[in-house]
Amino acid sequence: MRDDKKRFLRRSLQVFVSSFIAVAIIGAFVYVTQGRDIPVLHPSGTIAQQQQVLILITVGLGFFVVVPVFILLFVIAWRYRAGNKKAKYDPELEGNHGLEALWWGIPCLIILTLAIITYISTHALDPYKEIQSDKKPVAVQVISLNANWLFIYPEYNTATLNFMNIPEKTPINLSITSDAPMNSFWVPALAGQIYSMSGMTTKLHFMSDGQGTYNGATANISGANYADMTFKVHALSETAFKDWTQTASGSQNTLTSESYTKLAALHENKPVTTYSLKDSKLFDEVIMKYMNSGEHTKTPVKNETEHGSMEGVNM
Repeated sequence: MRDDKKRFLRRSLQVFVSSFIAVAIIGAFVYVTQGRDIPVLHPSGTIAQQQQVLILITVGLGFFVVVPVFILLFVIAWRYRAGNKKAKYDPELEGNHGLEALWWGIPCLIILTLAIITYISTHALDPYKEIQSDKKPVAVQVISLNANWLFIYPEYNTATLNFMNIPEKTPINLSITSDAPMNSFWVPALAGQIYSMSGMTTKLHFMSDGQGTYNGATANISGANYADMTFKVHALSETAFKDWTQTASGSQNTLTSESYTKLAALHENKPVTTYSLKDSKLFDEVIMKYMNSGEHTKTPVKNETEHGSMEGVNM
């Protein structure tokens, strides 16, 4: 009798400690995230909002599986504990069609639901799919360097370093490449991430719902200074954006093939800079230099698909 009591106390203590640890972990998570801006959960763009819905649906389906499993774990552990002499022990239980339908049917339904959602969202959130709008899209060419992000506005003869200005409620069409190790472009509040690779062009489309400043960064370990490869996206009013492009195009800092070569060679993060673009074909030249060097491929290119344009990963 004394041994049974000790065993009961020991197991009760184990349950208490396990429950306390679980509550402590949940409490720590709530404390750390409380009051913090989590862009993927507070989207400010058309694409990011759709991604948020997808995240919530998949997490909800996950809870639908995980929560009952843990409840059953504690129920079964308590009911069939060694000290419960009233529990019916039936290890040869079989033929219960209700239970078999339950533990096979529910997972199958969840997997089928996830498959349908994945199929629909994959096409709906295709990063190459342009956003339909009555406003003319703004084209921006993005080049990831060793420690910096370069943004080129070919229509406005302007380029910026480590920041990007865009007009609000206007589709933004990005063409992305790399002049350094493979990287990943990500603005969580506006759209998912997509890779940048040398000799290739990837696409990304997004649109800001309003004015604001959003954080962007690399989502891929690309070198010693990758943690410093951050940038800001400023969504301006249409008037403010137009005024900025007119001012920026006359900047005393000029971006030519020669000045770009010096910029691309840097291995440290440089302060935000605005340039007057003097070489309108700079983006294409960056891509083509890898195609002609023979270091990456010896196949000549004729169009975007042949020179390596590929669908990036849009998470």
